[in-house]
Amino acid sequence: MRLTSASLVAATLPAFLLSPIQSAIAQQTQPDPKATEVWQPVPRTVTPGEGAAPPSDAIILFNGKDLDAWQQVDGSPAKWKVSDNSFTVVKSTGNLRTKRAFGDCQLHIEWRTPAQVEGEGQERGNSGVFLQGRYEVQVLDSYDNITFSNGQAASVYKQYIPLVNASKPPGEWQSYDIIFRAPRFGSGDSVVTPGYVTVFHNGVLVQDHVALKGTTVNSGTPAYHRHELKEPLTLQDHGFPVSYRNIWIREL
Repeated sequence: MRLTSASLVAATLPAFLLSPIQSAIAQQTQPDPKATEVWQPVPRTVTPGEGAAPPSDAIILFNGKDLDAWQQVDGSPAKWKVSDNSFTVVKSTGNLRTKRAFGDCQLHIEWRTPAQVEGEGQERGNSGVFLQGRYEVQVLDSYDNITFSNGQAASVYKQYIPLVNASKPPGEWQSYDIIFRAPRFGSGDSVVTPGYVTVFHNGVLVQDHVALKGTTVNSGTPAYHRHELKEPLTLQDHGFPVSYRNIWIREL
């Protein structure tokens, strides 16, 4: 639409300076702001946690007292050691997994590698958070510790290097906040939508909505294999006394 000189004046002057005719022109040329208002649906209310407390709709996976939400991967009772509001890997007992299965989620988990430094590279405070038991966000003492970049802390193991190294010194508590979107499958093992992971390490963005290439593997090429939309979360026993605490998850 071509604006006349009267229209241009009406569009630029404050409303109280406009004549009745100019005001009418202005109302015709400016869209109604109410046309872009959306009132439904109304988002449900979630109360944020104070300090380290989880939000009101979180599922608590560790309450600081017991491992009732966990079991060994063979289904037997959890064997890792609980003390001081945390639990620690017991070497050679095997991985832990949640009794409950999860798909799309927001996960908060805190971890700590041993204060006494022993070994180097991958042989230093090694563990892992396996989303759906398949897709690993690496846990490692990566403070002043050289290893392959796609295997350091906060890497998607052997797939994605973290954007930065946000590691704290050994013996200090660290956190991962992970947004996970589970893969969707078509016929057979065909992938309709890959899995996606976003990771904040100690509050710093280190994985920015990266597309998973398949199950994380130590050697060879990652590939997808059909699984359920919801699967248990797994923590790795890699033989090092890595500790965990304050674990909660929100289903998305």
